[in-house]
Amino acid sequence: MKQHLTQLGLAICTLMCGLTSSAHAAQGTGSPPVPEFLAAHDTDVAALKVQMVGDDVLATQTGKYAGGTMISGFVLNVISQWQLPNGVTALAQGTLSAVQNAVGQVTTAVNSMASVTGGTGGNSGANPNAQATGGQNMSVNGVSQVTQVAGDKNTGSNSAIIDFNNNAVILGGAANVPSAAASNSTGSVKAGITFGSNGISVALQTPAGLATQTITPGNGQIAQLLQIAGNNQQVANALQLSLQTQQMSAAMIRQLGVLQALQNRR
Repeated sequence: MKQHLTQLGLAICTLMCGLTSSAHAAQGTGSPPVPEFLAAHDTDVAALKVQMVGDDVLATQTGKYAGGTMISGFVLNVISQWQLPNGVTALAQGTLSAVQNAVGQVTTAVNSMASVTGGTGGNSGANPNAQATGGQNMSVNGVSQVTQVAGDKNTGSNSAIIDFNNNAVILGGAANVPSAAASNSTGSVKAGITFGSNGISVALQTPAGLATQTITPGNGQIAQLLQIAGNNQQVANALQLSLQTQQMSAAMIRQLGVLQALQNRR
């Protein structure tokens, strides 16, 4: 399991740090038109050439990134919570961390927790005549956040954050336990989380809907889904990846300065 978690952690880090997106445009016949902001200028055609870039090229373009040698570890927190109006709270959370030591060895740790608490046995706020379906069938390369709501006075949020924080908080849970599950006495409210060799899965199931988070690095997918079919529900999915960086030595800073100076002289 430790080896699986190591591979999983590195794959998640690569996936979230190298997210790419593709832009799709309608394609017609003939030569593509020159963009208006270029066509508006009185410029010699021979001196100005426009080359249209296709989706296959744009899909591989990403922004600036931190060099691989700067990253010494990461902490990935995932948490899903659902509060029903009758006082029942479903919670599933976990942390996957990876730390690299001075000789380059990677040590991983995982903890998980699931709970279903509270409740007066009153109205759950579910609406049997409302439907929120279809989002679970979506397949997106990259990050997808889907919220489907059928009801009133609901609060729902999906959030995914990447930051550089060497003091990341570790969520509470059972240490070295890759999965956890809980339910109420009737089984109508369930919470579960699993860290496996193929990815991470978080799921909350209530009479008023479903909340899930799925991370599958092998397919390049991070999906957050909320389906609320009821009233007065408070639901949240949250994912946070904190990348830990190592201090750059004075020699490395000088080398980068010299490199930039040489590049500027070209």
